[in-house]
Amino acid sequence: MYEDFETQEAVPEAASMIETFRAIGYSLETAVADIIDNSITAGAKHVTIHRFWDGGKTIITIKDDGAGMTNDELIHAMRPGAQNPLIERDEKDLGRFGLGLKTASFSQCRKLTVISKKNKKVSYWTWDLDFVAECKKWKLVHWCLDTFKDSLNDVSSGTIVIWSELDRVIPTRTDNTNEVEKEKFSKAMEKVRDHIAMTFHRFIEDKQISIIWGSHAILPWNPFCPSESKRQSFPVDYLSGGVTLTGVVLPHKLNFSNETAFHQAEGPNGWSGQQGFYVYRGKRLLLSGDWLGLFRKEECYKLARIAIDLPNSQDAKWQIDIKKSKAYPPSYCREQIEQYARKVRLYAEEVFRHRGKILKQRAGQQFYPLWLEKRKDSSWSYVINRDNPLIIHFKKLAETNPSEAINQMLLLVESNVPTKVIFYNEAKDENMHDTYKMLDEVTIHQTAKALYDSFISQDKSPLQAKALLKIIEPFNYFEDLIDSL
Repeated sequence: MYEDFETQEAVPEAASMIETFRAIGYSLETAVADIIDNSITAGAKHVTIHRFWDGGKTIITIKDDGAGMTNDELIHAMRPGAQNPLIERDEKDLGRFGLGLKTASFSQCRKLTVISKKNKKVSYWTWDLDFVAECKKWKLVHWCLDTFKDSLNDVSSGTIVIWSELDRVIPTRTDNTNEVEKEKFSKAMEKVRDHIAMTFHRFIEDKQISIIWGSHAILPWNPFCPSESKRQSFPVDYLSGGVTLTGVVLPHKLNFSNETAFHQAEGPNGWSGQQGFYVYRGKRLLLSGDWLGLFRKEECYKLARIAIDLPNSQDAKWQIDIKKSKAYPPSYCREQIEQYARKVRLYAEEVFRHRGKILKQRAGQQFYPLWLEKRKDSSWSYVINRDNPLIIHFKKLAETNPSEAINQMLLLVESNVPTKVIFYNEAKDENMHDTYKMLDEVTIHQTAKALYDSFISQDKSPLQAKALLKIIEPFNYFEDLIDSL
């Protein structure tokens, strides 16, 4: 094409390029997940994660019993950009750019060692970023820590990834007796464990892989709580390209099977943080608890979760990033996704507002709420439902025992204030007017006059009586009316 033109190689400067890789934006948990992707693609049945605390010399290892690599295959895998993202891939391939091993590792450590075993032969190579900066060339080093040279003896084939000099995780000069840094590292690794339980829950549930954390298998965390009988599932919707939508509204807390299950269901980011779309590529969760820019997160929608399942052929159209933690729906299907999500969110809102009672109503039976919501212009008010059988009961009781009737009714009202509904309405309408504007001034005037007369009969002066009214809610909102008495 350019035979008649002069050409010139523009090879990236090695050290600068690697530092660019380090700035892609991996967290520790997404970096570890990217390494596990390679293990799954290699057909591993077991992945074991170890962390060896030694202050600034701490090491993290991820070991699998997958197919392993020959020496040439390992060198190829260690090369940045070892895979063209545009070529068609096997549907079970969790990679895309051929950068995951390198960028994920470089984002956390300055020394990446990979040891692999295939056909009974062990190969190993290391990226040392300080050495690359010194020699200014893309040079691997045939070196590994003596401690790990025999680490694959217990598998017929497999690979172990070793991260040392974890400068992005632990300050390099940290002493191994530093309890503060040790605690920070422990908490960071707990986030890794929780992220793995969520990201690979389908693989673990299907027993396709076992991920060992030290000496214990990680249990899956399924955001859709399939064992809860009172969750509401929505029909699957189909988008172009083989993409599917599956919505679920989780039960209200009162309808969960038990309190432990409820607390487990809130996930790593809490109930409000986990609402939204869950984007999967195959069985691998890419993005969790995100409304993809279509809606904002609100308390009343916290029970809504929607799975979006993509084949890996849709990576480019959905703009899956290198970290496999971002996705953007194509413009041609956004409207369909939004319409589906609105149905799920509407149901989730009803469950939230009625504390799960929507799931208990039966055809032909009338439900009697204690409180009724009323809206006038931009203001909400909440009134006792006079038709509620309990209120009717208290009216009858008041004929014979008014003190007991009032006491019982007040206890009932105090214990059933619709706080969640009030919070929801206040949060939803930012232009909410003050509730006192909903009060009927005629009723206020009559009640205030009656109380004023009562104070006067108790030998209060008119000035004292009015001063007392002004410190009693809701009369404090009507000072002009009180002054006119």
